[in-house]
Amino acid sequence: SSVPGLVNLLREGEELADLMKLSPEQILLRWVNHQLEKAGSSRRIRNFHEDIKDSEVYTELIAQIAPKDAGVNKLALEKKELLERAETMLDQAEKIKSRAFVTPKDVVRGQERLNLAFVANLFNNHPSLDPPKENIVIEMDNIEESREEKMFRNWMNSLGVSPRVHYLYSDLYDGLIIFQLMDFIRPGIVIWKKVKTAEQQSKMAAKRLQEVLGNCNYAVELGKKLNFVLVGIAGSDIMAGNKTLTLALIWQLMRAYTLSLLSQLNADGTPIVESEIISWANNKLLEGGKEVSIKHFQDKTNKTSLPIIHLIDVIKPGVIDYSFVKQGESMSKEDCLSNAKYAVTMARKIGAPVYALPEDISEVKHKMVMTVYASLMLADNK
Repeated sequence: SSVPGLVNLLREGEELADLMKLSPEQILLRWVNHQLEKAGSSRRIRNFHEDIKDSEVYTELIAQIAPKDAGVNKLALEKKELLERAETMLDQAEKIKSRAFVTPKDVVRGQERLNLAFVANLFNNHPSLDPPKENIVIEMDNIEESREEKMFRNWMNSLGVSPRVHYLYSDLYDGLIIFQLMDFIRPGIVIWKKVKTAEQQSKMAAKRLQEVLGNCNYAVELGKKLNFVLVGIAGSDIMAGNKTLTLALIWQLMRAYTLSLLSQLNADGTPIVESEIISWANNKLLEGGKEVSIKHFQDKTNKTSLPIIHLIDVIKPGVIDYSFVKQGESMSKEDCLSNAKYAVTMARKIGAPVYALPEDISEVKHKMVMTVYASLMLADNK
């Protein structure tokens, strides 16, 4: 759905493009605070757990966005007991057909995901934003993350980065997640005293901006030490959340991480190159009596996932149930995707750290296909 009034949430000096870099959660935080300001409340929130537990913000929010004839009141503010107050507040949400996702207990306990869903529902039902002076429409669909973005985010979170990554472009802007990933790839590469952590950053906006830029410039410098191709990428691009350049950096981080795992397979710790992965796969398939091989990761045979499935069967004989596997001369797109889903599931089952999505294999995204084979090589050598 399109919400023209989102332009009201822009801060001074921001453009629409800046708003589109925010995660849905950040947009909702801005929306709640915008409504609180309109209501004349002094309260502001920074999260959907600690800051909403007392139901005061929700009571003010619902009263502000409710249609005038909805009969919404602020009686909840008179209740001393928090559960009772939350129940009274949710009764008001009911009046505007927006009581969903949370119970009074969820509010009082500050269950973040459920409270986020509750607020998103309020926003969708009653955005209560003044239409912009210009005819500008922001499509909320644009906030949806792509398949590639989701895969990168899942990879980072699987490594246990802190804080968790919810939205790539805004959550990486200060370089701190990137440093953690680089430290996973090559322990000790980050000189942490050169980094300004969130706690160390200045309270003054102008100074903090310089500190964050310093972090991002240092991240680019370390990327070059890791032999990343960073032509045209500056620290300011990471800080600004430039999508194309941020994705280029993240892809190289993930590839380096996969190869760093593989370097554990060499006695001298030198990284394994792509041609060695292909040779390993073909030798393995030959040894296992499989009549299939690949020339490179772009090889169209990979579309069917059959080389990967056969490889899994050679690594762990008997694990593949071939009654689930589609084979034949002319396989449809659906057949290829079905095989890819089965291949990813079975690769993970035998302990391969696969981050790629089934579609990456059936569409032969060669970079992602490489990570699948690399992960299988790692599983084979465990």
